[in-house]
Amino acid sequence: MSERPHLVLVGGFLGAGKTTLILAAARELASRGLRSAAVLNDQGDDLIDTQHVRTHGIDAREVTGGCFCCRFSDLVDRAEELRAYSPDVIFAEPVGSCTDISSTTLKPLARDYGDHFRLAPFTVLVDPERARALLDPGADEDLAFLFRKQLEEADLICLTKSDLHAGAPALPYPNIRQLSAKSGQGVAAWLDETLDGRLAVGAKTLDIDYGEYARAETALAWMNLTFVYDPEQPMSAPMVVGPLLDGIDSRMTAMGIAIVHLKITDESAAGFLKAAICANGADPTIDGALDASPATLHEIRLNLRAKGSPDDVELLVEDELRRLPGTIREQRMACFRPGAPVRPAHAVR
Repeated sequence: MSERPHLVLVGGFLGAGKTTLILAAARELASRGLRSAAVLNDQGDDLIDTQHVRTHGIDAREVTGGCFCCRFSDLVDRAEELRAYSPDVIFAEPVGSCTDISSTTLKPLARDYGDHFRLAPFTVLVDPERARALLDPGADEDLAFLFRKQLEEADLICLTKSDLHAGAPALPYPNIRQLSAKSGQGVAAWLDETLDGRLAVGAKTLDIDYGEYARAETALAWMNLTFVYDPEQPMSAPMVVGPLLDGIDSRMTAMGIAIVHLKITDESAAGFLKAAICANGADPTIDGALDASPATLHEIRLNLRAKGSPDDVELLVEDELRRLPGTIREQRMACFRPGAPVRPAHAVR
């Protein structure tokens, strides 16, 4: 099996729970004596998801600087690197604002690399709360466009966070399942279905206007930030992450900038903590050591996706950093709009 590992693409909108599902699936596979690896994808560098996956002992690679569709050869190279270590399953997570995966990624993989990988059906994850918001007639047109196109090309749709949302929105698509990566509900069944070879792979090809696609994706501001924080006195991770997240959330809300996904991690000698929100004013999801002891040094990583101007986002985040009591050093920040996607020549229609 490991000579030709399964390659499982897990898509879905920003904050749908892709990385969380990959981690839960890797645990399930480990219980079956099978090895996992992952390829993470982003428009920029310093990815929280890659760091998070590696802290769980999973071999992970990155494709940065664009979606899988525009960085197809990089995806193949990273997957081949992982294949050399004989994993049974390689998960690949496209950028959360990306679509047209079937024709630009799955079908070229099937055509040219079918003897290297066993391709699984394309799973698209859906946060029920996000679905209700983006399917509402008053939803932001750019975000709703990206969301709808992701649903249209899915081989399998999984409604996530079923532990939090009892009711699921009605979606006019086949092959819809429910699961919770946090509780484990449905994860084993999803793995069985994606690996058994019964569902078609890349069966749906999008009819997509790349001009509209480019307009929607470039409406987002993308920030990746890392820095080392030395507080005036020892502080616990929640004491650092909580006020920073709340401050950015409040400022963005006041400026009318919509948060699409905001993640902050804190790594110190006392432990690891991750907090994330998918909308302004939302309650954060927390992973890691909430009860960690105070520490004198914190490595902070922040990934922010928002509907607004990169200049405005950068200014307000910089302002919030200045409010932290202590010293910030080794800061790296990139804040930009993603490049406009262009239909690649290797696409299969």
